[in-house]
Amino acid sequence: MTPIKLLRQIDFIKEIDKLKYIQRKTKLFNSDRCENDAEHSWHLALMAIVLFEHADDQSIDLLKVIKMVLIHDIVEIDAGDTFIYDTQKAHDNTEAERLAANRIFSILPEQQAEELIAIWEEFEAGVSAEAQFAKAMDRLEPLLQNSSNNGGTWNEPGVNYNKVFAKKSVIKKGSSVLWEYAENLIDEGVKKGILKKE
Repeated sequence: MTPIKLLRQIDFIKEIDKLKYIQRKTKLFNSDRCENDAEHSWHLALMAIVLFEHADDQSIDLLKVIKMVLIHDIVEIDAGDTFIYDTQKAHDNTEAERLAANRIFSILPEQQAEELIAIWEEFEAGVSAEAQFAKAMDRLEPLLQNSSNNGGTWNEPGVNYNKVFAKKSVIKKGSSVLWEYAENLIDEGVKKGILKKE
């Protein structure tokens, strides 16, 4: 007889497969294909491993950062992806996302559900050093993609230098080195004419 705990874990694994179907606005590097949330989360996890040496706080728990970036968008299975530059809907912790977190993570056994909800909430709050580095990864990846795609989502209506700079400045809370690199990419975008400075 299969233990109930294992069955709940398998049910969760099946449920999160839906993340592969949540399309983002940002396209893959040098591509016309939009990435999905699962690809995005995987990429952030590897970025965290590779770029960890550039975290301002070297005492952070890298495993926690990896958990954060792997689960941070799971709520979008229910709540959908919100474009970071959306002017109609705020790109923050909405009630819909909280309800989604409770539903999806509660598929797991109670102890695991509580751990992942707490990690998700810590990421959303963005206060801990781990959350700040995780958020730096989350903001850096689409910046790299847009730079490789002739502006990518920077070409959407209403997106300009000021909005990009404001949204990406979160990077500096996690890594001053990566923020300097990001600033240079943003400035290069302006020089190339793929990001408008109004």
